[in-house]
Amino acid sequence: MIFGKKELELHEQKTLAPYAVLSMHSRGRTYLEPIDETRTEFQRDRDRIIHSKAFRRLSGKTQVFIAKYQDHTRDRLSHSLEVAQVARDLARSLGLNEDLCEAVALAHDLGHTPFGHSGEEELNSIMQKFGGHFEHNEQSKRIVEQLEQAFSEFNGLNLAHETLDAMAKHQSLYDQKTKKIRGKTLEAQVVDKADEIAYHNHDLDDGLRAGLFTIDDLLELKLVQEAYKIVVAKHGDDIPEAILHSRLISQSMSLMIGDLISSTKNLLASSSITTLAHVIDHEQDLVDFSPELTPHIQELRTFLWERMYQSPKVLTMMHHGQEILHTVFDYYYTNPKELPEKFGGSIDTNEPLEVVVKDYIAGMTDTFITSIYALSKM
Repeated sequence: MIFGKKELELHEQKTLAPYAVLSMHSRGRTYLEPIDETRTEFQRDRDRIIHSKAFRRLSGKTQVFIAKYQDHTRDRLSHSLEVAQVARDLARSLGLNEDLCEAVALAHDLGHTPFGHSGEEELNSIMQKFGGHFEHNEQSKRIVEQLEQAFSEFNGLNLAHETLDAMAKHQSLYDQKTKKIRGKTLEAQVVDKADEIAYHNHDLDDGLRAGLFTIDDLLELKLVQEAYKIVVAKHGDDIPEAILHSRLISQSMSLMIGDLISSTKNLLASSSITTLAHVIDHEQDLVDFSPELTPHIQELRTFLWERMYQSPKVLTMMHHGQEILHTVFDYYYTNPKELPEKFGGSIDTNEPLEVVVKDYIAGMTDTFITSIYALSKM
């Protein structure tokens, strides 16, 4: 049997939970386009995101360590792929729309600056001097709505409203943390938690590889202790350290995913959630960890903050990245004719100069902005 758009939509209708977002009920796109007979609306969004220039540039942007610091540390691209994998697994288990979760997960960091969160903080500080601000979720949405140039009929990627809404409401511990965002679909909530699961565990992995802490240090954490018990029961206590390293991270992630699925199912049942409208109107998030696991995750978060994010090795790299970003911003702001033509270098633009420079710099990779920094110092 050939599965085209109609068949895929009917399959969703038959198999997904009654509170899931169905492709056939999408509110559509800002600009009307011909129907694609082979893909659902959210599959179409996923493909546009993957083929965007902003997505490709994520491979050169810092996650925690400067890009290319080590061969196996994460960058923004590998992080986004890991978030998408976790989000799809969660969506499948909860009867939600996998394609919508995947599209949002792949797009959630498109607006990140070079040099990770420290780069975002620096660019926000710069923009505040002009009476504005910078927040990478807003920039991600700006990229897919305006900055990507792939169609003659409109700016941006013209994504479905459900994808844009979930991107705008994406919230993790490191972004939009001062806001209480309501009205999120379960798919949007799944991506929030998939982001948290992915970065907690891959940061443990990267921190171990970088020598910031040891497995013995991790075994002081209750979540890792539980993971260790399971690993030893499966593989014995004489497992080689490299394999133990890998299995501990995998098992820690599995424990978090399993707890989230179980807790979410309980929350949905206890809250009598039976429709998408119930989800949107509910006061609290319904995709969440259990009260038993939450303090263990907080303990892990505190450990990573103290031993990794605030480590001298990481802070030195981040401070240097901030210096680079600030210098390059000043360079283009005082020499606007050096900007590429599409960013207003030789043509008029309706945007204030600081916004034009912000858009250009936010899209740069670590390597590219470092090369511009070197030229600006000559």
